[in-house]
Amino acid sequence: MLPKPKRFWTPANWASWKPFGIGEQYPNNYWEVFRAFWLSRAKLPYAWNILNKGVCDGCALGTTGMKDWTVEGIHVCNVRLRLLQMNTMPAFDPAILGDVSQLHAVSSAELRNFGRLPYPMIRQRGEKGFRRVNWDEAMEVIASRIRATTPDRLSFYITSRGTVNETYYAAQKAVRAMGTNNIDNAARICHSPSTAGLKGALGAAATTCSYKDWIGTDLLVFIGSNVANNQPVTVKYLHYAKKAGTKIVVINTYREPGMERYWVPSIPESALFGTKFAEDFFLVNMGGDMGFLNGTIKHMIANGWVDQSFINGYTSEFDELKAFLETQSWEELERLSGSDRDQMYAFAKMVGEAQKAVFVWSMGITQHEFGEDNVRAIINLALTKGFVGREGCGLMPIRGHSGVQGGAEMGCYATVFPGGKPMTPENSAQLSKLWGFEVPTSKGLIAPEMIHAAYEGQLNVLFSVGGNFLEVLPEPDYVEDALKRVPMRVHMDIVLSSQMLVEPAETVVLLPATTRYEIPGGVTETSTERRVIFSPEIPGSRIGEARPEWEVFMELARRVVETRHGASLHFADTAAIRQEIAQVVPQYAGIQHLKEVGDQFQYGGSHLCFGWNFPTPDGKAHFAVLSPPQKELPEGYFLVATRRGKQFNSMVQERKDAITGAVREAVLMNEGDAKHLGLKNGDTVILKNELGEYKGRVYIAPIQSRNLQVHWPEGNVLLDKSKRSREGVPDYNAVVCLEKVN
Repeated sequence: MLPKPKRFWTPANWASWKPFGIGEQYPNNYWEVFRAFWLSRAKLPYAWNILNKGVCDGCALGTTGMKDWTVEGIHVCNVRLRLLQMNTMPAFDPAILGDVSQLHAVSSAELRNFGRLPYPMIRQRGEKGFRRVNWDEAMEVIASRIRATTPDRLSFYITSRGTVNETYYAAQKAVRAMGTNNIDNAARICHSPSTAGLKGALGAAATTCSYKDWIGTDLLVFIGSNVANNQPVTVKYLHYAKKAGTKIVVINTYREPGMERYWVPSIPESALFGTKFAEDFFLVNMGGDMGFLNGTIKHMIANGWVDQSFINGYTSEFDELKAFLETQSWEELERLSGSDRDQMYAFAKMVGEAQKAVFVWSMGITQHEFGEDNVRAIINLALTKGFVGREGCGLMPIRGHSGVQGGAEMGCYATVFPGGKPMTPENSAQLSKLWGFEVPTSKGLIAPEMIHAAYEGQLNVLFSVGGNFLEVLPEPDYVEDALKRVPMRVHMDIVLSSQMLVEPAETVVLLPATTRYEIPGGVTETSTERRVIFSPEIPGSRIGEARPEWEVFMELARRVVETRHGASLHFADTAAIRQEIAQVVPQYAGIQHLKEVGDQFQYGGSHLCFGWNFPTPDGKAHFAVLSPPQKELPEGYFLVATRRGKQFNSMVQERKDAITGAVREAVLMNEGDAKHLGLKNGDTVILKNELGEYKGRVYIAPIQSRNLQVHWPEGNVLLDKSKRSREGVPDYNAVVCLEKVN
């Protein structure tokens, strides 16, 4: 039984004795509430019902209405409040797309603020802009192009922007009916290394624990993750974790202010005096996590802090890891990690003394060429003490989008079938028999490969639901050139994006989508903790001719394939989709019963691998021998990582980040490095490498020496499209030289 949070106020945890943190840098959460309701004032009852009954379309914590299954009280965060406007705004006047030349200088935020996309629209090569068409014409234009194209020259991409399980499932089924596995989703460019790492080591490809395990565990470690910015409701969990005696530690390149302290607006004690979260920060180089964790394990072995009984009975390959670590010198580990032996010892001692621990990670771990190995390094550390499969313990790749967890699980993935089943002839035959059409067995194109195929002239149709390749992938100029070479592009979304305005090679079609709250019959979402939650349709006015994406995909497939497949390419409603999901995806059995507000279940229970029962071929968890990347940093060069500011995915919402105080053009720099180069706050600098240049302004920050951070997606001009992890995640980091602009 985990300790409960203390009920009385705890001054030792306060961030400041100044009432309401006067003068401190942190978000004005009360202003965010007022702002959200002011912007949605024309539809206040509808906005309220979305907040009070719908499942959050922000991050993947999975609040239903304004409550969850972790702690009591009302939960609503800045991310969700900012997204509320997109769910309540009116339609834009289609005339604004009559001549798109005037829109090229308009920012993405301004494009979104025009309003909702109301009608299907089409633009042919040589035309100044888009014209309105009816659905039948739009669908036939798309279907006729697909029918005239071989399946290998088709690609479909589904973003996680509020996307629901029913859409993912219907889309992948429709695409496979059209003869291709070229369908991918946003999980590809965020947590696919986590899925692969967990599956290989534990046999379970998802978060192994629940959010409740944070509160009262001995040690809660965040590695390359900034939940205060990206999953703001978690600051409430962190507050109660501190009050339950949990030690919070962060391993990162930057001492994230929001992970150090925060003023939680819905808790009087924290709203008044703030809460100190992380007791220790261990700063490492960009990409230095593996070296730091190897050093930690090396200390734990040397000091007898590992659980040898668990290791002997439930794991394999530990001796191989131990032997390899003996060959790694401390000098090498210090050089590779950017940390020192004493810091590794301090962290190892914390892990060694803990009886229970939870490890949480995010993009700072996965978005590297060696992302999978980064994940396996965390798993290695957890396995030294058996921190999995029991209360207060676990491995959690925390998700930043409300729809992303279910994407691959529904089979909306180029490399696996529904349920994560491998693409074997046996699994293909099973699906073919069930669905009534032949399911292809060869792996499809993953998201970055789709753009490469487009650039090489090997793609005839690119269908993108949401997302914005221009502002997500490295080398944006290359991405734009690739998009210009696709004969037919289809963009289905609720608002405008810059990629829609890229010149057509032949034809560009825009299709208006509904939000998750507008879909008849309601839908489901899967949270980070594997909780499948029902989100009802919210009654209210609707936008123009917007349609649910799942309906569009099924109709498109029926238009493309032969008539005999029609019966298996029809769903009466979303309930029918859930019925089939329960049949095809074993872990989702129970989804067919979800139909009311609050209906949910957590597949796999509160803990995967409970009782140390690992669903691997040999029934054991597997250590991995990992050699940290040997990155040499030439004199005068810096490591640069891309970070998020006040934004959701690539949707930038403010020029200034209310948590850090940094503006969009900020180049976060170590104080000692700045002094050495004769730089001060606000100085203009240029970051350069062989791929591009980035002009910004120095922002002195508590960051590891010889490391820089710039905002994403602005910094994508410095990134190398060819650098990807084994699972295909782009490496969102670079090496640059720095020049001062006089």
